[in-house]
Amino acid sequence: MKPVHRFVMRQVIASGQETRFLFSHICRTARRVAVLGSAFTLLGVFSQYVAAADATSAAAVNVDEASVRANEASTHEWPVHGLDFAGTRFSKLDQINVSNVKDLGLAWSYDLNSIRGVEATPLVVGGVMYVTASWSIVHAIDVTTGKNLWTYDPKVPRRYGSHGCCDVVNRGVALYHDKVFVASFDGRLIAIDAKTGAKVWEQDTVKGQPGSYTITQAPVVIKGKVIIGNSGGEFDTRGYVSAYDADSGKQLWRWFVVPGNPSKPFEDASMKMAAQTWDPSAKYWKHGGGGNAWNALSYDPDLNLLYIGTGNGTPWAAKLRSPKLGRNLFLDSIVALNPDTGKYVWHYQEEDAEGADHDSTADFILADLTIDGKPRKVIMHAPKNGYFFVIDRATGKFISANNFVDVNWATGYDANGHAIKTKIGKGGTDPVDAIPSPFGAHNWQPMSYNPQTGLVYIPAQHVPATIADDPDWLKGAEKTNEPQTGTGWNLGMTFNAVPPKSKPFGRLVAWDPVRQKAAWTQEYAAPWNGGTLTMAGGLVFQGTADGRFVAYNAKTGDKLWETSVGTGAVAPPVTYTVNGKQYVSIAVGWGGVYGLMQRHTDKQAPGRVLTFAIGGKASMPEVAAYPMGELLSGVKYDHADVAAGQKLYVNNCVFCHGVPGVDKGGAIPNLGYVGSGLIENLDKIVFNGPLVERGMPDFTGKLSKEDVVKIQAFIQSTAESARKSQ
Repeated sequence: MKPVHRFVMRQVIASGQETRFLFSHICRTARRVAVLGSAFTLLGVFSQYVAAADATSAAAVNVDEASVRANEASTHEWPVHGLDFAGTRFSKLDQINVSNVKDLGLAWSYDLNSIRGVEATPLVVGGVMYVTASWSIVHAIDVTTGKNLWTYDPKVPRRYGSHGCCDVVNRGVALYHDKVFVASFDGRLIAIDAKTGAKVWEQDTVKGQPGSYTITQAPVVIKGKVIIGNSGGEFDTRGYVSAYDADSGKQLWRWFVVPGNPSKPFEDASMKMAAQTWDPSAKYWKHGGGGNAWNALSYDPDLNLLYIGTGNGTPWAAKLRSPKLGRNLFLDSIVALNPDTGKYVWHYQEEDAEGADHDSTADFILADLTIDGKPRKVIMHAPKNGYFFVIDRATGKFISANNFVDVNWATGYDANGHAIKTKIGKGGTDPVDAIPSPFGAHNWQPMSYNPQTGLVYIPAQHVPATIADDPDWLKGAEKTNEPQTGTGWNLGMTFNAVPPKSKPFGRLVAWDPVRQKAAWTQEYAAPWNGGTLTMAGGLVFQGTADGRFVAYNAKTGDKLWETSVGTGAVAPPVTYTVNGKQYVSIAVGWGGVYGLMQRHTDKQAPGRVLTFAIGGKASMPEVAAYPMGELLSGVKYDHADVAAGQKLYVNNCVFCHGVPGVDKGGAIPNLGYVGSGLIENLDKIVFNGPLVERGMPDFTGKLSKEDVVKIQAFIQSTAESARKSQ
């Protein structure tokens, strides 16, 4: 049996009980058995499977601030998320270079046993790679052989999968002394013995907080303190960042991003200041306020400053959460904290009163640039709103900003660093084609900076969407046309009520941060491409949504090499040396908020780590064709149910499954292509069905059987419309 066929069979076997349960309830006729055979093969491919790890051990690590700074001279290892504290993702290694990159070949591959999104930056220290897969599972790999040393599974309850907006992903671990630190999807911070993979301690970082929190972020360790934020800006949460003692797990400090109820004492002076920028008439605190710091954490050891990037407000619509507006601090900001105490030092808000999910959570790069003839210590940032910012990292003073993609929400920034908004940027109840859309001009995928070329390499994109403030927001979830209200989302906005006219794109932008303009660009077939790596060999590497791993000339943008990786690649690559030889590794696995419902390759493979070297001769692992059935037909329905079914589908299904028969499915299948047997028995799936244990929401008590009938009508009707348009 071929390896890829064994992978598919493992999925089915691992879920045998659930599959038999479904068959006993669904397979009523031979025809349905035939249809469901293909449908459940598809569902099996999307199930979660975790292989048992070998009980071998890794070498002990000894990472601290001194070792990270010492590594900056050679970059032979990859000890922290961005390679160095500056987050440059620039390697000084040059064995792999513009003259020989054409000879790159696969050295080894490693199966992460994951079928959801893989977004992790692998860390490599002492000959061991530490990398996470979906569901926050940590793998330790011998980088000389590609063999497993240990696997740690935090056993996130699969039912918790519906608590997050954007897939059950994880962006990596942190290392400190003899421990590996990972934040689990359900909000725990866990210390693991780096040698054995055994748990040392864990802390629930979200216990007692109202709202639906998750964590997908890689922690950072500063002077023995493990720093972690959280996600949940769509789920009525109040964002915060916490520090824990690396040895004991004791909480040391916590800083909230937005103010709480102003009738109660403020946690600190920064919250009192922030409260002055919110309108209390809407009782914003009842919806949490958002601002979650879900990705960017950086540290300047010379200035002793921790930088955090903050997220969108809850709800998204600024005029609903704060009717008299105000800046709504500290949403969509770069905030500097004292890492010893968690005390506020300064902030720069990249977009005030923001209302389009323009998070400021993309990774930062710290650099020393010469601007107007003067040396400046800066933060470079390219958030979702489409502007590239250069900010003084000692003071937070605005230096410059310019758009790296087309935008229509602002015309630019004034000398004080305030956005000059257009009518579109001010929000309202009329649908607008938002550019950038909530998917962002640059999402979480890390950019890199090459000091030799002076360029920053940005994974830029546009995913078209129309948005509008929802006038029915306060009438209850069942009254609105907002997406995913049935699974707890609170946007205060409708989504694509009018089809967008803008066009999607993916683009690699080489950006000059001093001149604030592009030096060169490379166009892609689609958005949602991977993070970037640059190196002294004159190269830039990036994975793509259409399943390639590509190397470019860092100075000119000429494509020098590419290989197929069998699945969309969204995570950033890393490079390091083993026994004096340079390697490049990338963790691949399609998913994330866009990848759940969309894809741009007709292949499918489990999450993997692929490692390349000059002269590598290993065979690339086999991949399977994406298991998509015929366009849905044969489901009987009442046309009178379609309109109500559309609303129910938007409220409960659309951001996972996409539009039936129109989208083609991603990490989760499109319901227009799964077969009539499954759709005819949809109630067996949505009411505490077998897929709940793989992350699907349980709609018991949220939907009625009559609601499900209406959703069935919408799915079949939309599939028929798609067939006519084809």
